[in-house]
Amino acid sequence: VSIRQVVRRSIYTSIFTLIPVTALLIFGESTLSDFAFALLVGILAGTYSSIFVASPVLSLYKAWRAGSVRRSPRSA
Repeated sequence: VSIRQVVRRSIYTSIFTLIPVTALLIFGESTLSDFAFALLVGILAGTYSSIFVASPVLSLYKAWRAGSVRRSPRSA
């Protein structure tokens, strides 16, 4: 599975999850609106993490496993 497919799937999942959460936020009572806001923040944070944190880490890990990433020498 390519990273591009994973990113696309994350974006689609987030968009289609945000639709009912937004409806709860707009049309729900105060308790539901508070819960929907917490869900909204969590979905946005998870999407950001999946796209901008996990994807580059996975790319670096794959490159490291293939042996193409070299460590810089450390001075004592």
